[in-house]
Amino acid sequence: MTRLNWGMVGGGDGSQIGPAHRLAAGLDGLFTFAAGALDHNPAAGRAFGQKLGLAADRAYGDWREMLAGERDRADRIALVTVATPNATHYEIAKAFLEAGINVLCEKPMTVTEAEAEDLVLTARRMGCICAVNYGYTGYALVRHMRAMVARGDIGRVRLVVAEFAHGHHANAADADNPRVRWRYDPAQAGVSAQFADCGIHALHMASFVTGDEVQDLSADFASCLQGRVLEDDAMVNFRTQRGTVGRLWTSSVAIGRQHGLTIQVFGETGGLRWAQEQPNQLYYMPLGGRLQVIERGEGNLSPEADRASRVTVGHAEGMPLAFGNIYRDLGETLLARAQGRTPDPAVRLFPTAEDGLRSIAAIHAAVRSAREKGAWVDARPAMMR
Repeated sequence: MTRLNWGMVGGGDGSQIGPAHRLAAGLDGLFTFAAGALDHNPAAGRAFGQKLGLAADRAYGDWREMLAGERDRADRIALVTVATPNATHYEIAKAFLEAGINVLCEKPMTVTEAEAEDLVLTARRMGCICAVNYGYTGYALVRHMRAMVARGDIGRVRLVVAEFAHGHHANAADADNPRVRWRYDPAQAGVSAQFADCGIHALHMASFVTGDEVQDLSADFASCLQGRVLEDDAMVNFRTQRGTVGRLWTSSVAIGRQHGLTIQVFGETGGLRWAQEQPNQLYYMPLGGRLQVIERGEGNLSPEADRASRVTVGHAEGMPLAFGNIYRDLGETLLARAQGRTPDPAVRLFPTAEDGLRSIAAIHAAVRSAREKGAWVDARPAMMR
């Protein structure tokens, strides 16, 4: 079986997200972890890369060295994952795209709309994939939820309610913890903290499941911990292009919530509810009927859910498996391109740079709305209006 060489920038020793990416990329035998610049400390990055099995000459000290080393290799990487602080995403992703190397970028894709638009245009010009890791859309039952909405199981969608709330940044004593501090520092995180970090996962999932895009929004931001420049709690109301009503709450100070990503969709003839902490169950209530619990892995689900289901019914499904579906989609798309064939339409579910651009536009729209005391503003990117 042909394997694609894969590399990673960021995600070093102690990283929260690095191990999930490495597990996900290796699930299906489509990628070989071949190169990395894993730490802002060059020596630590090289040492950790070699500990993970990278050849000494491909365990790089920084991303520029990695790009220079990979650019002209016959066996160069086909895909690079960018998992660094937000403010660095644009420069790194653009440089690899301009070298003809496909990119999977952690979210938010950039910190400005102009940067995001430029990545969209650069990817198109170079004929490369620029994907964004809204990895929770890889869960089997999220994809089944999308299929149910698309085939009309709940009728026209009236209302979507999304949450992503946790309490892991609620302790004021963690103010100087580097893993927390950077998220609320505008120089590293951009104009938004919690909404840009977690809220846009919920916002993208609302669009993914409904097959609709956000058009206008109204936001209220709060910094509940004294001294934080950026928000740690946000409430966002939105309307989609088809007129669906949207409600979104995101927080990092909700003590007792662990990883509260949930999505509820209510239509004319039914409702659906799914939670990331219980990913094996999708709750479906048909109008006038009884509540049904759809189990991941059971028979007669949609092809999208069957393809994304990794373990037998009743066993736990986890975040790395969801991320793995994003990597499988990317790997199969890249292999199809290399072999001159059309990929299966089912693999086109991975989030793209266009999705990343929509998110960045929504972030800036929400910041603007919050500053204007919740005024309704256009959330669409300028190039998509």
